[in-house]
Amino acid sequence: MSQQSQFRLLGVRRFAPFFWTQFLGAMNDNVFKVAFTSLVTYHTALFEGVDAHSAAFLISAIFIAPFVLFSATSGQIADKIEKSRLIRLVKSLEIGIMLLGLAGFAWHSAPLLYVGTFLMGLHSTLFGPVKFAYLPQHLDSTELVGGNGLVEMGTFVAILIGTLLGGELAGVTRGGMVVGPLYVGIVCVTIAVAGRAVSQRVPLSPAPQPDLRINWNPFTETWRNLALAHERRVVFQSLLGISWLWFLGATFLTSFFSFAKDVLGGDQNVVTLLLAMFSVGIGTGSLLCERLSGRHVEIGLVPFGSIGMTVFAVDLYLSTHGQTAGPALTGIGGFLAYPGHWRVLVDLFCVAMFGGFYSVPLYALIQSRCAPTHRARIIAANNILNSFFMIGASLLGVFMTQAGYTIPQLFLVVGLLNAVVAIYIYTLVPEFLLRFIAWILVHTVYRLRRVNAERIPDQGAAVLVCNHVSFADAVVLMAASPRPVRFVMDHNIFKVPLLSWFFRQAKAIPIAPAHEDPEMLARAYDAVAAALEDGDLVCIFPEGKITATGDVNPFKSGVQQIIRRTPVPVVPMALRGLWGSFFSRKGAPAMSRPFRRGILSRLELVVGEPVAPDAATPEALQQMVLALRGDWK
Repeated sequence: MSQQSQFRLLGVRRFAPFFWTQFLGAMNDNVFKVAFTSLVTYHTALFEGVDAHSAAFLISAIFIAPFVLFSATSGQIADKIEKSRLIRLVKSLEIGIMLLGLAGFAWHSAPLLYVGTFLMGLHSTLFGPVKFAYLPQHLDSTELVGGNGLVEMGTFVAILIGTLLGGELAGVTRGGMVVGPLYVGIVCVTIAVAGRAVSQRVPLSPAPQPDLRINWNPFTETWRNLALAHERRVVFQSLLGISWLWFLGATFLTSFFSFAKDVLGGDQNVVTLLLAMFSVGIGTGSLLCERLSGRHVEIGLVPFGSIGMTVFAVDLYLSTHGQTAGPALTGIGGFLAYPGHWRVLVDLFCVAMFGGFYSVPLYALIQSRCAPTHRARIIAANNILNSFFMIGASLLGVFMTQAGYTIPQLFLVVGLLNAVVAIYIYTLVPEFLLRFIAWILVHTVYRLRRVNAERIPDQGAAVLVCNHVSFADAVVLMAASPRPVRFVMDHNIFKVPLLSWFFRQAKAIPIAPAHEDPEMLARAYDAVAAALEDGDLVCIFPEGKITATGDVNPFKSGVQQIIRRTPVPVVPMALRGLWGSFFSRKGAPAMSRPFRRGILSRLELVVGEPVAPDAATPEALQQMVLALRGDWK
């Protein structure tokens, strides 16, 4: 699906009404929160008993509290009730909440607005599991990354528009009096009504588990949801990764008001500019994921995103360290007149853009690897973790500001913590780092084109067979496959320096001929059988060695022995374009001539139709691979 076709989803009913419903909800959240935060920061006198310095962090914590209390319940509701009906109920609730907010803004009542903030958090808590469980129900595997990218982009564009509206409306004055709060309340009610109207067209989305008995105890159900999420390690670590991003994002977003006022010397308009850059950055990164991922869930982008977030968060500290606001606040013109402030904007944009690279693949991974019957509850577990992390971000912000640390120092601490968290996650789940290495390889040394990659099964066990052209074959195949692959490879290749670490982390299975090491051969077949029993993909190079001539060597009988023991489909594949590369043996030993073919050399992986076990003879598979490869080696 190209970048253009990604936007075609906005023209189909299974996606568009849902997209605009969540868009208007996210926008309303931010009109309300930003206006309230802006008013208590710049017009504190309107509200009795409000501390301007800590109000932003308090508002953030109140909004997040319902995620902690009610996410487990909302996940069960989303698995039990038909989703379009539930969406309309939630949007009707939003209208009532915004009428309460209108009263709070009109009467300048901080208690009413705090209650409204809590209830809007409840509204988002109920909508969250529906939002991410809906997408895999209506999008196929080739649309899932693009759909998530659009939703992520739409959410942050909505945040941007809501920020602009909330910030501008909050400061409206007439005759020297601040009348903006009343306008904010009216706009919030209007957006809520529009969201309810759009939700009427959301298509029927049957409940995956309508007979589910809801456990109304939020504490026991929260624990149960977290245990459910913990059953699959890569899913749980992905949840933690997303929650960490919300920690980082919440720290930045709630700090912008103090950052603009106390460090950059900017007024409300500068706050809006900072939030706009952050939102545009997230949207840009989210949309680029579709192009960078090659239409499938590419978790190799996750380490790429985390590296970028750390680099630019640290640079943001360096660009503002020691800077303090002048005696008078300036608008956007005065802010942009200072050259150093352009660096601040670039840093914020890049932190957010790399955040998009980081988050979209994680959301798509969770959706694609969860059982549909409890997908909403896994998303609810994610929301619970997100809320704990965001509350932690608010507490860290309050602690550091009360202790006298500056906002740039807060950004530095979070940037460095991001590197520590990333290393920890990638140590626990090497799949992220392996996919990153593979992704870097096929986007720097090679340009990889996948042909019929959808023939690789989305789930269930299968044996992949491929011609063996170079030492990089396994890395390229890993980058091309939408799922992790266990590789069976010659023990001599398995022990190649540098590559051996990669192969061990990928859980490759070393194998040796019977005349060299019969015990290793037996262990290899046992490991393959166990992997297939677990539903994994196993790839074998039936030639048994890397070609020295570019031609396909005769296939050996190992595949037959594997499928005789564990009958599963066999998927023939062919690599094209690797012969003559740095990692091949053409004309010289492999890896002896750097840049033999230059950089970004073109190669292809062509995938054939799956073959039934009883038809997968060595001779038949060899002919299929030869036909897929064609004349291009």
